[in-house]
Amino acid sequence: MKRKRWIALILVGILALGGCSEPKAELTPTPRPSPTAVPKKEGEQGGEFALPCVPEEGFHPIAGTNRLNLTLAPLLYQGLFSVGEDFQAEKDLCESYTVSQDGRTWTFRIAAAEFSDGMALTVREVATSLELARSSDRYAGRLADVESVGAEGETVVVNLRRPNGGLPALLDIPIIKEGEDPQRPLGTGAYVLNGTQELALVAREGAQVPLPVIHLRAVRGGDDLIYAFDAQEIFLVDTDLTGTNALGYSGRLETIDYPTTTLLYVGCNLRGGPCQEQKIRQAIALLLDREEIVERYLAGHAVAAPLLVHPALPGYDPSLGNRWQRDPDRARSLLEEGGWLADEEGRLFQGREPLELRMVVNQDNTFKTGVAEAVGKALEAEGVQVTLDRLSWEDFMTALEKKEFDLYLGETTLTADFDLEPLLGREGALNYMGFIDGECWEWMDLYRGAEGKERETTLVNICGRAAELSPVIPICFKNGSLLTQWGQVSGVRPTQRNVFSGFENWSFRHS
Repeated sequence: MKRKRWIALILVGILALGGCSEPKAELTPTPRPSPTAVPKKEGEQGGEFALPCVPEEGFHPIAGTNRLNLTLAPLLYQGLFSVGEDFQAEKDLCESYTVSQDGRTWTFRIAAAEFSDGMALTVREVATSLELARSSDRYAGRLADVESVGAEGETVVVNLRRPNGGLPALLDIPIIKEGEDPQRPLGTGAYVLNGTQELALVAREGAQVPLPVIHLRAVRGGDDLIYAFDAQEIFLVDTDLTGTNALGYSGRLETIDYPTTTLLYVGCNLRGGPCQEQKIRQAIALLLDREEIVERYLAGHAVAAPLLVHPALPGYDPSLGNRWQRDPDRARSLLEEGGWLADEEGRLFQGREPLELRMVVNQDNTFKTGVAEAVGKALEAEGVQVTLDRLSWEDFMTALEKKEFDLYLGETTLTADFDLEPLLGREGALNYMGFIDGECWEWMDLYRGAEGKERETTLVNICGRAAELSPVIPICFKNGSLLTQWGQVSGVRPTQRNVFSGFENWSFRHS
């Protein structure tokens, strides 16, 4: 259990009661926080273990959009694969698979399983579920390279328009069977959703779970959710403590952080201004104290990362990461090599030209503006003159599109296969930097089709090339957080896509 010291006070976190689409290739906007919660009375005791939901929004795990309801999906449904805390795919409903020589055709043999109505899982339901996901808001982005899905004999065949050796990490999509209620399809998970007015998750016969029944408590909005949690009417909330749509919680809480693919970074303008110079970009990367930024400005809810992949990912190269950790002496040497010399007041000049940078940030989130200020201070301490412009979301995006910046603070959620094309690709949706590099693109093409050790080695090459050119300067990967009532549950090890991962190992104080 981590970060207890911070959340013992009023917390700022998120739990969007509206849309919950898997992020596409776009920067993350940051709406203003919600009002502070009503404090919980000291000494109040909780009752039965319960979770929040919004019944009128439906419980469809593919077509649904409500985050609270989608959080429950792993208890009711399974995918071909699940994704662990190291972002690696593990077989669930997939028994085995093969890949064609060109890497574009994947053939999956499914494991034996039953839906909650007792009928056996067939390849037809798997293919139908994946086809539905291809057209859904939630999953369409990650499946953009899928050309077709079909059931062939006893297997499911997925055809891709280009190879992707990381495809299994994208196939933790819930497999469903449509039932009488279109908002409650059947699943092969450990629980079944029962009831109409009084809703509950009831364990299926033989399921290895710690609770036979999980009660659901309907909420109607942010304030209702806060009250229910603070009053211990619900025992668990999944949130991003430094993210959007912030809600405030109070009381005696515990938090369990888990790694995510959400990257916080500095983008550099390669098409105009001082950041066209590679040495300046490299110097900026070497002046950032990422550990301090994480602890001081993100309350520890992130993992410092000098490379564009998460340090928990197998194949992450620590030696390469260490080369791009904070090193002010090396940064100064690079600036001097570029002709940038300090005057008597410590300000950097190249001849008579001062080193001045304009940095833009979306103003609507205090955590992001704090990080941007930290970046600015780190540069100013070495003689760089930084103007920090805090912009509305609309003005921020306009500045990026028109290249009216030298630096910008960006945030995006990568897919679990760590495809960096949105940031660095030829037509990457997030390539506001104007990055062009044939060598990096060649590595990215090789990585997409590679598997196993070859894939890990190729990713190291991409990260090394990206670090040398520094169009994007990574700061950290944010953590998600699971808030629980103090002392009520143990053995919790959430993941980004399943906060109930390993649920069979959870222990409950009152169970």
